[in-house]
Amino acid sequence: MAKRSGLGKGLNSLMGGADAEVAGAIPADTNLPLSDILPNKGQPRKNFDEESMEELTDSIRQNGVLQPILVRKKGQKYEIVAGERRYQASKRAGLETIPVVIRDISDDDVFKLALIENLQRSDLDPIEEAQGFKTLIEKSGMTQAELGKAVSKSRPAIANALRLLDLPEEVQKLMAERLLTAGHARAILAVASEEGRVKLAKKVVDDGLTVRQTENLAPLFSVTDREPPKRVPTPQSYKRAARQLRLALNTNVKVKHLRNRNKIEIEFGTEEDLARLVEQLSKVSMSEGAGE
Repeated sequence: MAKRSGLGKGLNSLMGGADAEVAGAIPADTNLPLSDILPNKGQPRKNFDEESMEELTDSIRQNGVLQPILVRKKGQKYEIVAGERRYQASKRAGLETIPVVIRDISDDDVFKLALIENLQRSDLDPIEEAQGFKTLIEKSGMTQAELGKAVSKSRPAIANALRLLDLPEEVQKLMAERLLTAGHARAILAVASEEGRVKLAKKVVDDGLTVRQTENLAPLFSVTDREPPKRVPTPQSYKRAARQLRLALNTNVKVKHLRNRNKIEIEFGTEEDLARLVEQLSKVSMSEGAGE
């Protein structure tokens, strides 16, 4: 069983020193050269919105980095725990140093803190969030309920997020590009097959469908996914019997197997036709009785 790991002091406690320093002067020993700082390879956020990054870069050029990033010692360098966007924007802005808060943080807690920071700032797209939850569960052995408590979400919310990873990669990519919402994705998950899910997702994007419209369309895409039932060929004996009865009764007759039952269907047009058929069949029955 995977080793369970708590969040220790939590993000707010670990970042407390940085938050306290935002309004005042930052001590010189909390500034590090950007060249000494390493991005966190386990950073849950993979995509950065270009427009928001440019806005942050411009702000840093004019005002500097107002809130230090959180790092930990990693060999001769320092690894980012929280503050990836500020680090990247500072590089773009041409800064040589950046204010940091250095904490001794275990490997188990690094990913959790990075994930929680992004969740608190709503920086993750739904797929990044789901992948982050999955990684946390796998690394720490936490249950969905325990994870929900750690990131201030309900257990059903965690479960719904993890379900998004059942979507085809093509659909996940559309979500990462924010072309589909989590609501759209849940509606798409109602479609059984991967092919049907991709088709519905593309229609949502192409037609700009709402979540409600997507929910209404999902059953139609599910119907097309089902393979048609295999048709059982009619036995030759049934065909011969039907042909003989048609000749004898002078009307259309079908002999078939339907819903685990064998049936003979005799067509008639009018009440006179029905009376004629009854008379013919009665004669047959009477003649068979007389021959006994």
